[in-house]
Amino acid sequence: MFGLGVPELVLILIIGLVVFGPGKLPEIGKAMGKSMREFKTAVNGISEESEVKTADSKMTATAPKANE
Repeated sequence: MFGLGVPELVLILIIGLVVFGPGKLPEIGKAMGKSMREFKTAVNGISEESEVKTADSKMTATAPKANE
């Protein structure tokens, strides 16, 4: 992912425990997970929206005109 191995992740966890404390750490993890889920949903929504626009433009380009 970012070149992080197990020792680096353990070090980050220990620093998080020292800075925020064991009571606050689960709340922070939950908030980060929720934020990541919302971000993924937004990104997927944007990509689906662009796919729909692309499909619509292809359909209108190939559709016969009513005046002809």
